[in-house]
This record gives sequence, C-alpha cells and structure tokens, in this order.
Amino acid sequence: MHNLTPLFAPRGIIVVGASSSPEKLGAVMAQSLATYPGPVELVNSRGENGMHTSIAGAAAAIPGGPDLAVLCVPAAATAQALRDSAAHGAKAALVCAGGFAEAGGPGIEFAHQVAAAVRDTGIRLLGPNTSGFFVPRRNLRASFVPGVAELEPGSVAVVAASGGVNHVLAFHLQRAGVGVSLAVGIGAGTDITAPDVLDYLISDEQTKAVALHLETVTDGPALIDAVSRLSAVKPVVALVVGRNDVSEFAQSHTGALATSWRTTRAVLKQAGAVLVDDENQLVAAVTALAGRRLAPAADPGVGLITGQAGPGLLIADALHGAGVALPRLARASQDTIGALLPPLTFQANPVDTGRPGPGYEKIVAAVAADPAIDVVAVYGLTEPVADLPLSVAASGAVDSLPFLIGVDGPDGDLERAKKSAQQQGLPLICGPTSLASGITALVNDARGQFQRAQAPAGGFTWPDLEGPWDENRSKELLGALGIATPARRRCGTRAAAQEALTELGGPVAVKLLDAAILHKTEIGGVHLGVDSAAAMDRALDGLEAAGAREFLVEAMAAPGVDLVVGARRDPVFGPIIVLGLGGTAAEVFADISIRSVPFAVRAAEGMPGELQARELLYGFRSGPMLDTAELAGLLVRLGDALVSNDGIAEIEINPLRLTHHGLVALDAVVINVEEDIQ
Repeated sequence: MHNLTPLFAPRGIIVVGASSSPEKLGAVMAQSLATYPGPVELVNSRGENGMHTSIAGAAAAIPGGPDLAVLCVPAAATAQALRDSAAHGAKAALVCAGGFAEAGGPGIEFAHQVAAAVRDTGIRLLGPNTSGFFVPRRNLRASFVPGVAELEPGSVAVVAASGGVNHVLAFHLQRAGVGVSLAVGIGAGTDITAPDVLDYLISDEQTKAVALHLETVTDGPALIDAVSRLSAVKPVVALVVGRNDVSEFAQSHTGALATSWRTTRAVLKQAGAVLVDDENQLVAAVTALAGRRLAPAADPGVGLITGQAGPGLLIADALHGAGVALPRLARASQDTIGALLPPLTFQANPVDTGRPGPGYEKIVAAVAADPAIDVVAVYGLTEPVADLPLSVAASGAVDSLPFLIGVDGPDGDLERAKKSAQQQGLPLICGPTSLASGITALVNDARGQFQRAQAPAGGFTWPDLEGPWDENRSKELLGALGIATPARRRCGTRAAAQEALTELGGPVAVKLLDAAILHKTEIGGVHLGVDSAAAMDRALDGLEAAGAREFLVEAMAAPGVDLVVGARRDPVFGPIIVLGLGGTAAEVFADISIRSVPFAVRAAEGMPGELQARELLYGFRSGPMLDTAELAGLLVRLGDALVSNDGIAEIEINPLRLTHHGLVALDAVVINVEEDIQ
C-alpha cells in the first residue's frame, strides 16, 4: 500500500472544525464529503447539530478508525489538531486554510508547529493553502469548490502547484470529454509535494496520462526522479510557470543563460515529460496521450487526413512549426487514395478528402498502412451523414496505429461526436490548433522515450589535474578530456613571450594569465592578432599595466561559428550542461539548450537541434559543418567531468569555435566550489 493511499482512498474520514454555518469552510467541506460512500464523521467543539465534540469521539465512531482528517480549523489550532488526529489513527490530513508562513508574523511559528507535528507523528499532510483534491470515481471530493460535484471520472490525473489551477484544468478536461482520475492542488507543500503524488500515480490503474503544473521547485532531483519513473509507464505533460523569472541569474555567463524556468523545462523534458506553454495545450496533449502512446522513435511520421483544406493548412502549418514531420506518402499509397478521390484534391500528405463520403474508411486505412506513418490525425467539420469516429474505426487501422480525431461543429454535433469517439475508444479534440497540439504531444512523447532508452555510459575518472585553474591549466583539463585547444605557451617573462611568438609563428593571442581573474577582456587582459616583435612588446606593456605577472601566448584560431558551453551545478537540479550560440545572441535571445548530467550521447545529440540559430552550424553560406557526434561526445565528457569531482562548481568553454577543421576551445574557465569570481 502506498503511503498516500489513506489520503486518496481512505477507509474513513473525520472533518475537524465542521460547521452548520453555510459560509464557513467547515460547512462547505462537510457538504462536499457528504456523498463519500465510506464513513464521514464531523467534529465541532460546540456539538452543533449532533456533531462530535472531539476528535476522539469521531474516530471511535469509525470502524478501525479514520484514515483521513480534513482540518477546517484556524492556523493557530492546526498543529494540535494534526497531533490529535494522528493519535486517533489518522494517517493523512488535508489543510486548506491559510495564515501560515505566507502571512508572516505569528503564521511563521504556526508553520513551524505544523511541520513539527508532521515530523513527530508521521502523518502525511496535503496543504496548507490548497483548495483540496478529488477522486471522482470514488465519489471523494475533498474540495470547497462546489462545481467539483459535477466532475465525471476519467483517465487523466492533475497534479497542480495551485489549487485554483487544479480546478481549472479539471473543468477543462471535463468539457473535453476526458474527465479526471485524480486531481490534486499541492498548495504550500509543507509535506506532500508533486513528486509524492507522481510516485503514487505510477501504480494507479485508472490514470492513463498526467497533467503536471509547476510554479517553483524545491527538490529538483526528487522531481526529476519521480517524472522519470512515471513517464516510463505513462505519459506526463508539464506546464511550467515563470517564463519571465530572471531573478536567479548566476555570475557566470552560462549561469546567466540558464534561468530556473528554462532549466526546469529542460530537465523535465529530459526526464520524459512533454512540455506545453498554456492550459489549452496541456488539455489537448493529455487528451491525445490518454488514448494511446506512440512507440519510441527519433522522428515519428504523421499522416494528416482533412475534410477541408483551410483547416488542414492550419494544422499542417502548426505541425511544421513544432518540428513534426508530415512525410510524403509512398507512390503505392497515393495510387490507392487517388482511386478513391477526385484528382483535384491533394493526396500526398496531408490528404484532402473534401466531404467524407463512400470509401472514406479505405482512405484512412491507406494512410495508416504507409510505411512512413506512425500516427494519423483526422480532421473534419461535423456532417449529418457522417460519423467521423465510426468511419475511422471502420478502417480497421486503429489497432495498428494511434489515431487522434479533430472535429468542429454545433454543440449538439460535438457532443454526439464525443460520445461516438468514447464508444470507439478514440481520443477526440475540438479545433485545428488543438488537434495539432495533441499530435505534437504524441510525437514529442515518442521522441522523449527514444532518447531516454539510452543510459549514460558512466565510469568516468577525473584526470590527474588540480588547480589553481588559470586558463592554461583549464585547457590542460580540456585536453585530458579530448577537447581540442590552440597551441600555446605559458610565459613568465617578456623574453619567453617573444620566443613563443617565434615558435608559434604568429599571429597569436596574448593573454594575462591569472587564476583569480576569469573575465580578462573586461580589464584589457587579451590582445589579439599579435604578429611581430613590436606588436608583442605593445601587447605585453598593456598586460603588465593590467597587472599581469605571467602571459599565455596562443596561436590564433581559424574563423568560424562561436558556441558557449558550460557544465555547472544548478542550485535546484544539481549538475547541468548548457549549450548556446556564443556572443550576445545567446544572451539577447536566450538561444540555449540544457540537459542534466550525467546523460547519454543520444540526449546530447539532440541539443544543437534545439537552438534557434542551428542552421549556422550546418554549412550556412559555405560555413563550417558541425559533426553532431563530435559535439555530443564533448558535451557528455564535460558533464561527466563535473559529476566526477564534487570540488568543481563549473567548467565553461566560451567560445567553443566551430571551424572547417572541427571544434576548438578558445577560452576555458574552471571554478572551484565557493570560489570568488572576478
């Protein structure tokens, strides 16, 4: 039995602080729980309307004692009510009220008292500051929002940071005809947090897909572990709030690029979650994924059948924008379809059928049978003479491939279409854009499964190197990791620098060498294009004026495209790696890709494809061509190096230049844990 079973499937419930005054929380909660089929006993210290005057009395009235205590008492009384409930058998509690740490003042002490009660008794607590939870199939509605009484059982679970968002999503899912299996508002998360509920859902047979809403993350590794284990058995769709939160910038360049919102989304995706941008996309995604998942694949092909060309263009455009492939159908498939449709319709994918008519199910079967197609999207306006879900089912292809149906029409027609889809076991969505969102979710879920199928290699050993980490020593580390760097000489005197110029055969870069100074260009610590003894003297004069006691003389690299790569310890999620375009573009456009480490080569290979400016890396205007495998290996080794040494806070290469001869690290920074950055 899971330790949240007493919360979500209690043998008995006590409502502490129940009331007969309809405006009070205790009255609303008691009414919401009145239809629960198990015993529900009410506690009111004044004994209103025959209620129990004590927790002990209410608990004694339940055979075997209560599993769940719903507390509707003031913040000041909550901790003692928790202790009393636990003492009389309650294993879980719900606290909806506020007035704790968020209120400041005495509320901070009340929060400490509640945390202590949870710690001392072992009772599991949901809340405070939540509007509750509900399990429609059990007729369990521990919520003070009256509308939950109308929610029907379904196959999608909602795990939301906010109780309000929990209810919003549940009502959206109800209108979509999907319903909910379980819906939870985490609230303050004093004890039970999102990872706890996700863990519970792994073995919840009613739940086929999970909608996850996040605002803040306190324990990143726990969240990622829970999402990873859950997404391995059922799809997870995540909506992360905080796109514009830039408050957690670190001092380093890659730290400034990887804000909490970006990092959270990136590591959730890596753990197998499908990402969405708003609640409408979320509902479309879980509706599609609750039907049937695609098999793991690097790039699943979508077949689109549309009854109207205009909506079909909207869908196709949205899919292309999301990077979803609509492969051209094979000639044999087109010949089959061409025999069933007028010659003026487009038939190569998307397939424009016009109004559904005789032979429609054969068209569906032909598209589904094409070897390039892994999932089929079907769209049409409702027709009095056509039942789209029934026609799709009649194709005989629904057992071999996932399908997603999109319809639009009058409300009555839509309800009939939803009922038909439910009878045929097919997911149905209203609207072209929502259909595209659902298909995109199916494809991204399959891609995520494919990437996660390859485990990190592991077994990395830190090389025999240690600080202080000036640029030369940092590049020695890169060399030990198999990362190319320019030829260079470490020079303690001006004469040695002149000799290095002769050996390297200019032009060269001449740099101040000091482990305590990481941003050399800001103090005039870098001189480029030095190609003569006189130019070297001028460069050395400038470096000495900037405080240089040692110099690094380095061969100039060939021109190319600059990248920035950093392996760093995120304060929430632990070790991560960041890849972006070098220069100001990365900062201005936040054009980056993030992974948690350690990670597999397959996951690393997907990083450059996530950059908006990725075309620059693949021969743009006769530029250099990236070897994706070379970059992936570099990223994996850099991440493994960080993981293998707890004393290192960050390893950054900026820039990592892509040239016609491959990748070369032009500058490198290694930062020890708790090291000051200048």
